[in-house]
Amino acid sequence: MTQQQPTPEAPQVTVRGEGRLEVDPELARIGVSVRARGTDRSSVLAALTSRNAEAIALVKSYGEAVAKLETGALSVSPEPARHGRGERVRGYQGWVHLSAELTDFTALGELTTRLADLEWTRVDGPWWALRPDSPAYAEARRQAVREAVRRAREYAEALGSSLVALLELSDTGLGQGGPAPMGGMRMAFAAEAVEAPAPMELEPQRQTVTAEVAARFTMAPPAL
Repeated sequence: MTQQQPTPEAPQVTVRGEGRLEVDPELARIGVSVRARGTDRSSVLAALTSRNAEAIALVKSYGEAVAKLETGALSVSPEPARHGRGERVRGYQGWVHLSAELTDFTALGELTTRLADLEWTRVDGPWWALRPDSPAYAEARRQAVREAVRRAREYAEALGSSLVALLELSDTGLGQGGPAPMGGMRMAFAAEAVEAPAPMELEPQRQTVTAEVAARFTMAPPAL
């Protein structure tokens, strides 16, 4: 398509509009790593299976508070002996990684604490996020468009002119700012305490949503 060229009778103005919102998160993600280690392959597999099932059952017990539960990587491997010749094995180790996504933050602190209290279990997170279809994204885009129109109108008015028509509008960027993965907590306990630990208090981290558009307008001939 041939781009319409500006003329003295139909000058053009091109501007960028930006939208930026600070909103509460809608999702919290945590990672759970269950491990087992021993000198016998069968006992390590049995322990890993049992601990994995216990962690999954605990997460599922929170019902609708958990939006998603997935099993990620699985590893079972021999540990070679440090000394000696040949393929001598001194033991075996295995681990399973789970990821869970929660929408009810009131249950988050209790669940993460109970998971970390399980034997040979590590918890990473939480990492806060918005839903992919969050209304915040649409509002940021609307804010960016309004900003583009406002800027273009100010330029036109500064020339003693006014906007006539929109020629082009393009989305140049939409993003969500959040914590880096290394910013989450890590907990690993051995479940030796007699009493269950008190739930950890976790404060949701507000999310930054940004949008950017480029817009091109025609103006009335300015009164120079």
